[in-house]
Amino acid sequence: MKMVIAIVQDQDSQNLMSQLTKHDFRTTKLATTGGFLRAGNTTFLTGVEDERVQELLSLINNTCRNRDQLVSPVTPMSGNVDNYIPYPVEVEVGGATVFVMPIEQFHQF
Repeated sequence: MKMVIAIVQDQDSQNLMSQLTKHDFRTTKLATTGGFLRAGNTTFLTGVEDERVQELLSLINNTCRNRDQLVSPVTPMSGNVDNYIPYPVEVEVGGATVFVMPIEQFHQF
């Protein structure tokens, strides 16, 4: 058995949850915040049998997509900020960050 932790953008979370339910994956959904963009993410915790891990990864890959987003850089904490003009920068966001970990024991009470 494996624990799959998938961190996805909020824009993809509803669609992913629908797909997980449709394909009979039981999951726990957590509201989280990313450190880089300080934007909302959703983290899915899914316990899955070893033989279904690839199916789950394919489902996540097909549901969560990359997109470009304009972000304003954070103001520098030190130095001269008088000449600092924060121009928006386009960055690629989205997709999914996925961790697959072995589970030694599973209990359901």
